[in-house]
Amino acid sequence: MGEGTDDAMPQTVLSAPGVKDRKVVSFTTTNDDKDDAVAGLIRSIIATSSPAQRTAFHVFHINTVVDLFSAWRRALPDVRPFYAVKCNPDPALLGALAALGAGFDCASRAEMEAVLALGVGVGDLIYANPCKAEPHLEYAAAAGVALATYDTESEVAKVARCHPNCELLLRLKGPDGGTTVAGGGRGGDLMNKYGAHADEVSPLLRAAQRAGVRVAGVSFHVGSPVSRSRVGVYRGAIESARAAFDAAAALGMPPMRVLDIGGGFSAGAAFDEAAAVINGALADAFGDLLRCRRVEVIAEPGRYFAETAFTLAARVIGRRARGEAREYWIDDGLYGSLNNVLMDHKVPRPRPLAAGGEEKTTTHSSTVFGPTCDSQDQVVTGYPLPEMSVGDWLVFDDMGAYSTGAGSKFNGFDISEMKIYVAYSS
Repeated sequence: MGEGTDDAMPQTVLSAPGVKDRKVVSFTTTNDDKDDAVAGLIRSIIATSSPAQRTAFHVFHINTVVDLFSAWRRALPDVRPFYAVKCNPDPALLGALAALGAGFDCASRAEMEAVLALGVGVGDLIYANPCKAEPHLEYAAAAGVALATYDTESEVAKVARCHPNCELLLRLKGPDGGTTVAGGGRGGDLMNKYGAHADEVSPLLRAAQRAGVRVAGVSFHVGSPVSRSRVGVYRGAIESARAAFDAAAALGMPPMRVLDIGGGFSAGAAFDEAAAVINGALADAFGDLLRCRRVEVIAEPGRYFAETAFTLAARVIGRRARGEAREYWIDDGLYGSLNNVLMDHKVPRPRPLAAGGEEKTTTHSSTVFGPTCDSQDQVVTGYPLPEMSVGDWLVFDDMGAYSTGAGSKFNGFDISEMKIYVAYSS
């Protein structure tokens, strides 16, 4: 473990605001042993920490974001990602994405402030909350953030009153295509909460026209994460977006120039298949506008960049044996960064951090509790784990999405005090 730079890592990322002021630890890995290498780094961090500092922490592997950004550009060369800050607002992650060329999807004043504090230009932000609190909208006006979403006539009146120079994107309801994993803020429920139906498009365009507020384009969100069996929903949504473009033209409105295809992306095969569908649908529905560069296509990925870049290490702080069953308490839980079990339907798959790389093969049906006094604070139940002792550690992979950014201070366990180590590998 050490500090420094690596020629394989773009210097612009390592020197980016949000990254350059953090201690960056380095380690060596290959594509074949990333998990083992990260586990080795976690062991090094624990070994070099004082006993008082040996509490749950995250490792942010910055190379993962660099690789994912490159993969995005290859797969969707005509779609600029505007990272959804709500997914994980860690400043190092935001700074790395800004240095790579991403824009940002912000839903509140605090999210706009966090991005602008890193030196990101106001033109690289979209205020992508269809229902905005007036003080937040007034902040956007003062800061110069001038692109936002809407899907109701009341929002048009609010924008005309609080931020008349703001351009709008009409948020469309994504097509039905089966349920997504996430509820609350990101899945099928989100499509019920936001988005204009087809018969509401023309009235909402006319409302903006009457109010003198310019509609710059269209946005939609199909739910998240989109599985491989559901990637076809992007085609229907893109076709609906083109119909809205044509409806605006029929009303004599200024030509629209922005298409926002939302989020729903996760890294892996599902992304590759979604990209193929999106590229084909864009060529069919917007080929004429794309060829003459009359439309800019953006997206709002969150988990695609954040999920696989973060690993959680949590310490066992208590244990109990009841016959063959085992119960363990760890120092993070459902009210901390593992809140994604509740709000994002995350299925944790903890693995013991074996000392010296030696793993025990005998397992017990185990329940893992978080540290609060709430009986619902159960991370896993009936999960196979080897015999563990107080002071041992569990590692949770793929913990970057809707985790550290959504925890609480319940019972006095403050998620904001959890350390995040920024790491790069060579």
